[in-house]
Amino acid sequence: QVQLVESGGGLVQAGGSLRLSCAASGRTSSSYAMGWFRQAPGKEREFVASISWNGGRLQYADSVKGRFTISRDNAKNTVFLQMNSLKPEDTAVYYCAASRSTIIVLITMIIEVGYWGQGTQVTVSS
Repeated sequence: QVQLVESGGGLVQAGGSLRLSCAASGRTSSSYAMGWFRQAPGKEREFVASISWNGGRLQYADSVKGRFTISRDNAKNTVFLQMNSLKPEDTAVYYCAASRSTIIVLITMIIEVGYWGQGTQVTVSS
């Protein structure tokens, strides 16, 4: 079992930055691929970024490439999402996710997710 708790959301002006954190707990949480998804009002939850268990592989949605950076610190069981050059269309609830199996290298689809955090609101004003 893996528990995930996000923090770091808030209100920011367009062009600003935020850093989200996801604290993971559980006996083997550092063995899982991790990722971030987001869900805007009236829209489906969508993939944002993912990182492999050792940080060696990364993947981003086209909409955030060059602006967002995912990283992890396995010693602290924490995953981060650094968000720069934020746009109003980045406004959403951001969810931390862990893969449903340790054999999954990256999580880019909801079906690959085994554990979710409770979500943190990010609002970007224009």
